[in-house]
Parts: sequence; structure tokens; C-alpha cells
Amino acid sequence: MITGDLKSKIDRIWDAFWSGGISNPLEVIEQITYLLFIKRLDDLQINAEERATFTKKPIERAIFPTGLDAQGRAYDGLRWSRFKDAAPAAMFEVISERAFPFLRTLGGDGSTYSQHMNDARFTIPTPGLLAKVVDMMGDINMDGRDTKGDLYEYMLSKIASAGANGQFRTPRHIINLMVEMTAPMPSDEICDPACGTAGFLVEAGEFLRRSHPKALHDAAQRKHFHHNMFHGYDFDNTMLRIGSMNMLLHGVEGPDIVYRDSLSEGASGEAEKYSLVLANPPFAGSLDFESTAQDLQRIVKTKKTELLFLALFLRLLRPGGRAAVIVPDGVLFGSSKAHKELRRILVEDQQLQAVVKLPSGVFKPYAGVSTAILFFTKTNSGGTESVWFYDVQADGMSLDDKRTPLLGEDKLGAVPSGDFYQADHAKNNLPDCLERWANRETAEVQRKRTDQSFCVPKADIVAQGYDLSLNRYKEVVHDEVEHRHPAEIIADLEKLEVDIQQGLADLKAMLG
Repeated sequence: MITGDLKSKIDRIWDAFWSGGISNPLEVIEQITYLLFIKRLDDLQINAEERATFTKKPIERAIFPTGLDAQGRAYDGLRWSRFKDAAPAAMFEVISERAFPFLRTLGGDGSTYSQHMNDARFTIPTPGLLAKVVDMMGDINMDGRDTKGDLYEYMLSKIASAGANGQFRTPRHIINLMVEMTAPMPSDEICDPACGTAGFLVEAGEFLRRSHPKALHDAAQRKHFHHNMFHGYDFDNTMLRIGSMNMLLHGVEGPDIVYRDSLSEGASGEAEKYSLVLANPPFAGSLDFESTAQDLQRIVKTKKTELLFLALFLRLLRPGGRAAVIVPDGVLFGSSKAHKELRRILVEDQQLQAVVKLPSGVFKPYAGVSTAILFFTKTNSGGTESVWFYDVQADGMSLDDKRTPLLGEDKLGAVPSGDFYQADHAKNNLPDCLERWANRETAEVQRKRTDQSFCVPKADIVAQGYDLSLNRYKEVVHDEVEHRHPAEIIADLEKLEVDIQQGLADLKAMLG
């Protein structure tokens, strides 16, 4: 967990950028990402040098060449450990004129990180700001994986709090709920086709480290975790850089984070490749039929991106694969032919397990859309017997634009680290949602439709035209009103009239 001291250090770096003329939070993150990457390259070189010294063998793979560049300058000068104490003007010249061109041609450590640096732009405007930022970053101990990951997550949270570009970021506690409910396994291949900052993939990796700590002790499993388990696609190069660095700082060495328009024809080669899809795809908008993959159009004929992404998830999952995806409410009850057909496919052809309705303020301040999380397994042979519904009314944060925490940090999320009491449930429903999810085929079946969660048999859903909106099935409790006999009411009225008459008589007597 990030400490107050570390937060204040990051806040000072952030303030330095703003006072230095860079006010776009996404640009701040991007410039910090470049500097972190340059620092990582130096760390890799230092590790290689130490290994070579220990084994008394040549360096296996040098990041920085030993020779000179075209201007006769040593590549060694591009290393973080060499320039970090230089004068501001000299440091600015090294990074802007030499290090960034080096990044763009690197191909470097053979990772996706280096691939995403080929169009890196250095936009820090002055030597003074650069020197201040490098000095501040040097004050932060980033040796531990947890510290590095938490720091980057804290910086990413500033994108959302700033409002601008926040659409790239799903709230971390909602991601945490979805990952806990799907419980990734060490054998999984996990995909987010609209990965943004890679929040879902990061949380899945952290879950595996917590739940299966011994898995990474096995060499084959460790290779799978670092190079084959995590797959993310996006068509925004800035997001690819940030998402890749987010994975790196959380200890994943070689994730498959690549440029791809997931709905285009070029993505069709990924069919039935993954065992778990976690996603919050773009909601608004529509695409031309011509630019959309034909295999998706065969599943559902539509231009709506939210429906096309659902069709894509079904396409990407291998049989037995499962998904947890956020959808706008319109997907649950839309009346178009495409809406109904997609819901029919989920209920009849696959196994739809749950609909978790989220409060409409979850994505504020930058969106007030009502959403839900769909949980389903691809079977291609049906399997839906009943669907579990949960009505999340509080997620631990205020539902206004400020999104202020309603509880202490140790009581937030789906798995609070502190003592969580019954009274806390009114402010954070996520722990209850996770607990009841585990009992959806047992105790939850007996729950009434007036409860916060309940199960609906498949037959009822079919009878409602595959409507999946919670309000279609939830029953409202009406307070019982005690009705009195009319004779009692008349007697009371007569008594009241007598009392009024007596009062008037007493008043006249007093007035003489």
C-alpha cells in the first residue's frame, strides 16, 4: 500500500510538471513513463554487468553499445546513472538530443515496451523542470515491485481525478471485484481487447501472486506468467506505452500489449485463443459495416460498438473460457433485433451466470452512464439454468462527481484488509457481492426477489424476451398499512367535535 510520504513525493513531481507548463495529465504520465523506461534500461545494464562479473563471462546482451555514435560520443552517457547528477543543461541535451532518438531506434530489450517507444516524443520544456523531475524521481525508492506498481497506479489515478482522458481508466475497486469473482488460474491466458492502462491485466497478475504464490517457483509456469499469460490490445499508442509500463512495474516482464483495432478484420486470427476475458470496452459510437470484421457480423449484425465487443469476446474465448465484462444498461434491455439476438445467444447458446448492476455514479466525473457487469462462460452448447442478479447500491465511494471515499482505505474494495462490519455494508456492497457470488448455486437460490441478490430461472428470462435488466425481475417491498375500521374513525371524529365545542365554550366564558 502506498504511504502518505510517497504520495506527497509523487504530488510534488506532478505539481512541478503543472507549474512547468505541462497541464495535460496524460502527457505528464507519458513523460514520466519515458523517464522510467530510460531508468529501466540502465537497471538492466547494471544487472547484466553484475552477472558478467560474477560468472566471469562477457555481458550476454548489452542494452547500451560499447562503441561511439555517429558524432563520436559514447553510448554510456545515455545511462540514467551517468546523467542524473549532470548540470541541467547538459542533462537536457543528453535526453532530448540523444536518449530519445536512441529509444526510437532501440528494439532494445526485445520487449513490447521498446516497441512502443518508436514514436516517443520528449515534451518537457526546460532544463530546470527536467532536472527537478529527475532529482525527485531519484528520491523515491523503486526497488520493490509493490512500491513501483503502487506508485504508477497512484499516478494513473490522477488521470481519472483530473476528468480529462479518464475514459481510459476503470475504477480499481471495480476491477478488483471482477478479478476476484473470476479467480484467474495459473494456466489461464487472459485478454483485454480494449486494455487502456492495462488495469485488468495488472489486477489479474496481482491476484495470481496472492492466490497461487508457489506457481511462480516452477520454471515453466514462470515463463508462462511473464510471456504468454497476459494479452492486451488498444489502438492508442499512448495507452500502449502506459499499459506496458504499468505491467512492467508490477513485475510482468513480457506481456503481449500490442496495437490493434479489436473490431477490425485484422483481429480475426485470435479466435478461440483465450481462457479469460476481462474488459470494459468503449460504449458509445458505431462503426461502418465495411470496417468491421465479417466474423463478428456473422454473430450479430450491428454497427453498435458495445454489441460488437460482446460478439468479439465470444469469438476470442475458447470453449470453457469465461468472461467478466462491463456493458451499458442498454445492452440488457435494448429492443433492436441485434440486442435481442445477442442476449439470446448468451442465454441459449452459452452459459450466462450473472448480471451485477452497478450504480450510475461509478464512472463519474466523466460519465454518468448506468452499467452492469456480465459474467458468462463460452460453451457453444448452452448451460444456462438460472441467472444470478446483484444490485450494487454502494461501492465505497460517493456517487457524485467528487467520488469521495465513504470508508477508510482498509475497508474499500471487494476484499477489505481491515475489519469489515455489518454497518459498513451500507457504504460498500462489494464484499457482500463477492461472498454471495460464491453461493449463487446454493443459498442464493432461496433468496426472494425483494432481496439485494436473487436468482432468476432461465424460463422466466425467456418469457421476458431475454430481458436482462434487474428491474424487470426485482420485486419492491411495499410497507403494510394498518387499516382501521370506519366506525373507529367516526367515533374519533365525533370525540374531536365535542372537544372543539367544549373549547369554544370555555373561550367564550373567559372573554365574559
